[in-house]
This record gives sequence, structure tokens and C-alpha cells, in this order.
Amino acid sequence: MANANPTPLMPHATAAWLVENTGLTFGQIAEFCGIHILEVQAIADETAATKYTGRDPVRAHELSMEEIEKGQKDPNYKLKMSVQAQDVIRRTRGPRYTPVSKRQDKPDGIAWILKNHPEVSDGAISKLIGTTRNTIGAIRDRSHWNSANIVPKDPVTLGLCSQRELDALVAKAAKKAGIKAPEDSRLEGDREALLEELRAERTAANEARAAEEAQADADDEG
Repeated sequence: MANANPTPLMPHATAAWLVENTGLTFGQIAEFCGIHILEVQAIADETAATKYTGRDPVRAHELSMEEIEKGQKDPNYKLKMSVQAQDVIRRTRGPRYTPVSKRQDKPDGIAWILKNHPEVSDGAISKLIGTTRNTIGAIRDRSHWNSANIVPKDPVTLGLCSQRELDALVAKAAKKAGIKAPEDSRLEGDREALLEELRAERTAANEARAAEEAQADADDEG
């Protein structure tokens, strides 16, 4: 999946920069960064678990200003990563790395997948979470050394993977098993209307902030 559609080395930080500095739609940003549109919304609303420091994809040579301008003119345009960046990412992106602070959450995330999506193979879970098959087996048969304290928790909520990665994994496993993949109903309705509403809220918030700063400046001068 990663090779077919390369994503930035730091997708959430890149999304934060694009939200802050461009007029691209949340859908375009989510598609380019390889994350779920709701994650982009959370970043825009500053409700993400961690406030990301933006990473400029133009300076990182992952995206050109020409591509950004094309996307701003056409909401349906899909941004293309530079060929140079794709080559670098393919060479540098290896096994999934999980920050030390998140490693203790892995068993909970694995347990959640085993409980809610038993059709997903151990190999697929291993790649998604960045763990070993032995660990997955130990959690499944409750022989894990910390089994008494393992509580199934959504790996997306824990920050172990993105919603898009999890959805793709579940859909692929469901197709292979011949069962219907669960549908994400969180974006039911008019998607464009949702995006327009979110953009309007951001614009209103920015205008309110600008008005407050102008008033503060006027008070200082007075």
C-alpha cells in the first residue's frame, strides 16, 4: 500500500502545515498525507491528542508550490508527490517505528484488533502495529506476561496507526475472508457540505482572532 501511494515521512505534521498554510480541502490533505479525513479535521480544530508542529512539504521537496496551486484551484485535484521524494521514502521507510512512550500501549491495541477483527491475520497485525507474531499469539491465548493488565483499546486512539491504515487492513482481510467489511458511517451525508462547514468555522475563528488582536493593538495605542 505504501509503495503504491507514497505518503510524507511525517504525515500528521505535514497535514498540520497544509491546513495552516494552504486553501486545500481536508479531503485533498487527507489523501496526500495518507490519513483519515477526520484526523485532518481534528488537526484543524486542534483537538488532536498532540498538537503537531507543522512540517513544510515544499521545503522537504515532497510537494511543489505548483501542485498546491493546482489543488487550490480544483478541489477534486489529487496532489502528486515529487518523484525525488518518492524515491527517498522508499529507501528510508522500513519497519514501523513506535515511540517509546507508545510501546506500552501496543498490547492493548493488538487485543482490540483480535477482539473486533478476528479475520485479520497475525502477519497483517504485526506490520500494522510493529510487533512480533509471538507477542500476538501470547496476547491471544493470554500467556502474555502482562495479560492481567491488557485492556482492548482502539489502536487509532492510542496513536499506533492511522484510521486509514486500519480501515484498509480490515477491508482487505474481510475481502479475503469473504465477509462484508464494516462501513464507516461517520461521514454519512453530504461530504462537501461537511468540508464547507468546517472551512467556514475555521474562517470565522481566524476572523475573530484577527479582530481580537486588532482591538488589543488599539487598546495598547490608546
